[in-house]
Amino acid sequence: MIDPDTTSVTLVDEIFPGDTNPYGTAFGGRILSLMDKAAGMAASKFARTDFVTASLDALDFRAPARLGEIVEIEARVVYTSTHTCGIKLVVLGSDKELWERRTCCEGVMFMVAIDEDGKPHPIPQLTPQTEDEREAWAYVESVHKRMLARRPKS
Repeated sequence: MIDPDTTSVTLVDEIFPGDTNPYGTAFGGRILSLMDKAAGMAASKFARTDFVTASLDALDFRAPARLGEIVEIEARVVYTSTHTCGIKLVVLGSDKELWERRTCCEGVMFMVAIDEDGKPHPIPQLTPQTEDEREAWAYVESVHKRMLARRPKS
């Protein structure tokens, strides 16, 4: 088995006219789509398998990404359960004049590993090493537990 890769993935894109509302700011759905793509890449890089989106939670839009700006979506696996990766995401925006990065959005997404039949399967487990990693794990674990508690019992 390959060791899990815990390094982050960065997806870079530009906000074009079709990505914006009448106010010249990116549609929230466009930002979510980029976050979803980056989360899937981070999960696949971590566990070397296919993933699908299970949920998103703890999403916070802080500042708009504007027409013509560059957005960077940083995604990193910070939590695992049996077949789920919890990915912390940060969306940074920068204009093309000053290139000063600012946080536009932060959130957590959960991705589930699937086999060739689309069924969940086990993944390697993350072991937090530093205090920052343990804090990120604890936060995302609490988000995961709240999410699971909201689901109807079957």
